Amino acid sequence: MEFPTSQAPPAKDRRVRRSRAALLDATVALVTEHGTAAVPLSEIAEAADVSRQLVYQHFGDRDNLLLKAALELAGTELAPRLDGVRDTRERALLIARHFAAHRVFYRALCNSPVAFALHKVLTGLLLPINRRAVRRALGGDGAPREVEDLSLFLTGGGTAFITTWVVEGEDPLDPEAFTERFMRLVAVFERSIRPAA
Repeated sequence: MEFPTSQAPPAKDRRVRRSRAALLDATVALVTEHGTAAVPLSEIAEAADVSRQLVYQHFGDRDNLLLKAALELAGTELAPRLDGVRDTRERALLIARHFAAHRVFYRALCNSPVAFALHKVLTGLLLPINRRAVRRALGGDGAPREVEDLSLFLTGGGTAFITTWVVEGEDPLDPEAFTERFMRLVAVFERSIRPAA
């Protein structure tokens, strides 16, 4: 699974890669530790053992750093687990376990100025999966515009379903129970759009 980013290609300089990685790791750790995205850049830079100026050079501002940290976390921990998994329930469970394991971090981002950007990123990640599911469910009978509209509609709802669970769900989050709820929704969706025989 490819995770969309707007960042430049990876730097060739090892020191630059190390600095970026240290900043991203420090961001996840400190946001998780504090339970808020309002961690001062100076604290993140200090934890990464780099200057604040370097933070601005690499990421521009804290919001961009937060978003890149979320992308990196999902890209390194979640994407490899999803790669090659075709079973819908298994994919949903892997996603739920990832978000449950990093709940404090993602909840902080969902309650911060980057919430909309994070929603867009999650939509971008889930849209291709849902597009394939819609095509399968329609049995190839859907017009391209219908497939795209339905895929986007489902993806937006799915993203809201995940983020609401992360933000408002009972402690501790139960990935298995969430997956069962999700699979019931998938079953309703598949029954509702199945082409007439």
